[in-house]
Amino acid sequence: MFNNSQDGCENCIAETLKVILLLQQNACKNDSCLETCDRCFLGQPVNAYLNTRPIVLYCCNGNNSPISMPVSKSPTEEETSSIFRIEKLDGCCATCRVLAPNTEEEPTFPFVATNSFFTVNLDCIMCLRCLDDTYVDVI
Repeated sequence: MFNNSQDGCENCIAETLKVILLLQQNACKNDSCLETCDRCFLGQPVNAYLNTRPIVLYCCNGNNSPISMPVSKSPTEEETSSIFRIEKLDGCCATCRVLAPNTEEEPTFPFVATNSFFTVNLDCIMCLRCLDDTYVDVI
């Protein structure tokens, strides 16, 4: 996909990520609507505090495999995750935080924030999958 816009990114993935980012920043709760990635609230319309819509990204040439990134900045770390939290959008570039599985014995929420980030060109993303909204204690 070629981006002719100088101001931003004309890309359906970028537009959906903008909505997710705004929701996470505002953690708003509105009336119910379809449970799509860009629905107008985080979580179910209840009083639970949710601040993250976890996403999975798929590259255009990734053979239907999700992008997987290290959960640590350590060069010797081998554990990876394909679950991310959108943190910033700048045109067609998205900065994501890697989320790791919550390994507590009886976790309240399924993911924990890591201090591992990456930036992706949204022109290279073919598919975006949203997971259930959750709370992530952002570092």
